Amino acid sequence: MKLGLQLGYWGAQPPTGVAELVAAAEESGFDAIFTAEAWGSDAFTPLAWWGRETSRVRLGTSIVQLSGRSPTSIAMHALTLDHLSGGRVVLGMGVSGPQVVEGWYGAPFAKPLARTREVVDIIRQVLRREAPVTNDGPHHPLPYTGEGATGLGKPLKPIVHPLRPDIPIWLGAEGPKNVAQTAEIADGWIPIFYTPGSAAMYQPWLDEGFARPGARRTRADFEIAATCHLQVTASETERQAVTQQLKSTIALYMGGMGAKDANFHKQVFERMGHRELSDEVQRLYLAGEKDKAATLVPDDLVHDMHIVGDAGYVRERVAEWEATGVTTLLLSCRSADEIRRVADLLARP
Repeated sequence: MKLGLQLGYWGAQPPTGVAELVAAAEESGFDAIFTAEAWGSDAFTPLAWWGRETSRVRLGTSIVQLSGRSPTSIAMHALTLDHLSGGRVVLGMGVSGPQVVEGWYGAPFAKPLARTREVVDIIRQVLRREAPVTNDGPHHPLPYTGEGATGLGKPLKPIVHPLRPDIPIWLGAEGPKNVAQTAEIADGWIPIFYTPGSAAMYQPWLDEGFARPGARRTRADFEIAATCHLQVTASETERQAVTQQLKSTIALYMGGMGAKDANFHKQVFERMGHRELSDEVQRLYLAGEKDKAATLVPDDLVHDMHIVGDAGYVRERVAEWEATGVTTLLLSCRSADEIRRVADLLARP
């Protein structure tokens, strides 16, 4: 199992010290660095900026929001950065949610699976550069012939010859149908809540996708990039303090992300068997009682989703995550020293 550094997206201001984190990840044997986007910073620019100082680590997006750019625009970003980095791009994409898609991008959220399939197909056409790019689907027709069209649209191939015709495409997916489609059409999967405790739930969905005619990958060469907070603690007191902090983040996703009846993250917790808990956490969270909501999150759930403890415990838990099929563990590290400590710990026999 490989390690990835998750840089995430920016808060109110650009983060400081990122160059040191990236350098430490490169030097310490991390396989990749990843960036994200919400409705502030974008995912591609930080990779181009900080990635220029690297020569080995893969440069991944987790995730690019499909509604933020046309499929051909996403392909242009990916092929450009792939050339600049010498073939190190991993293109992670996802549909986001209706609040962001319709509220920020001004686009309809309907038919997310069909839209995803069209986007992936168009991007692959661009990267193969075998013929002018066309698409007959309803979501991204190429050439466009709908309302307001001039009739002059012409199928085109990219001017630039892509460095790689098969840049890896990983998809963020949560529900059964989306996970199955990801296993069918993508090179990898970026789950948001994949844990040793929930891994069995996902296996039939993945198997369904791998079994479909024309599936791109098999379980043997399909990548799963799971995210967790990993922290080596020096005492039980420190471990409990970190656990309490993580409860607030879990409560945010369980109760405060998305609309009340369209929180896809909450639905994942429900599938994991936490319906009553997530209902109450959401009720409190939306009522403004965020701290009280966080106190309801049980320690066992925190320690299924994250890895916090002494060195021996951390190594045991990492092995458990790897045994579930995780190929890359995405970690959010706070300092270069922490990156080096984690890499050194997990590199030991």
